Amino acid sequence: MSREYLSPRRAAREVRVGSVLIGGPAPIVIQSMNATDTRDVARTLAEIERLHAAGCQLTRVAIPDMAAAGALNEIVRRSPLPVVADIHFDHRLAIAAVENGAAKIRINPGNIGGETKLAAVVDCCRAHGVPIRVGVNAGSLSRDMLQKHGGISVPAMVESALLAVRAVEAAGLDNIVISAKASDPALTIAVNRALARETDYPLHLGVTEAGTPERGRVRAAVALGTLLAEGIGDTIRISLTGDPVLEVEAAWTILQALGLVRRGATLVSCPTCGRTEVDLVPLAAELERRISGIRRPLTVAVMGCPVNGPGEARAADVGIAGGRGEFLLFAKGEVLARVPEAEAVERLLQLIAERFPEEETDAQSG
Repeated sequence: MSREYLSPRRAAREVRVGSVLIGGPAPIVIQSMNATDTRDVARTLAEIERLHAAGCQLTRVAIPDMAAAGALNEIVRRSPLPVVADIHFDHRLAIAAVENGAAKIRINPGNIGGETKLAAVVDCCRAHGVPIRVGVNAGSLSRDMLQKHGGISVPAMVESALLAVRAVEAAGLDNIVISAKASDPALTIAVNRALARETDYPLHLGVTEAGTPERGRVRAAVALGTLLAEGIGDTIRISLTGDPVLEVEAAWTILQALGLVRRGATLVSCPTCGRTEVDLVPLAAELERRISGIRRPLTVAVMGCPVNGPGEARAADVGIAGGRGEFLLFAKGEVLARVPEAEAVERLLQLIAERFPEEETDAQSG
């Protein structure tokens, strides 16, 4: 997949979150949010390790009280990822989180307790070089904003986000990332398009409350895929009801589909038709599972028949195309061998190992 088919990337200012850069020329950053109780340091760190192994680049943790803020000290010290603190209502929690090492905080300036308390948070962030993610969700718009705009709408969300940004700027900080999310993919698209026109701050994309892994992936892909193809978005989170590792996997899939990252194996497979004479569906599922741990960029094809298989999948690095009880093994459209159906998966995996040894390349994004 070539990026030449996408719109040019929106020019956004660059924000540093620990060791990670968001915006500017930096690649799209994948993030998630821990499902653990932050006060349980061991469980939180174990989940962060799993997220890191899956390719997550930034994670967020909930800070509901001072005990959670205090736990950040050890979590940040041992975490392989920069840690973002999610704060609501209490400005003291934001300050404590920053003092305990949070690489970024997420707040809604409108519910943090007024200008004086917001100024105290901003002063602390500025002193520690910590950016603020200004978050606005469709479901938490103020009553005044809803009355002004007649309910949840693009103007209501855009104005809320920009007012929040102006409040942080007025307090003395322009180290900001903006997030405007809705559970409606179409609304999410429209709001972020508008914000992309109005500001050059980096945009964090997501469909809030996207749903269960199966349907949530689709809803997120519709919104985020559209925006990213238009060059909008600097960091993404796929909000799914389930294991947060699934969020990271879904994010990689979306970025790979658009050619925005070169990392991991991508499986392409035909939908089958009346010409298919092999049991392709379970074979494709098995192969997808077997190549899921590959981190180097690679396209693997599984085609249902030899009539069009190698030709249709000519762009794939390697692949197999089924015939009656056998498969053609091919690379870049060139047929290499005929193999029995029962051996097709293992022979294809062997070909991958021979032609694309692990040490040749590493995970790349950009």
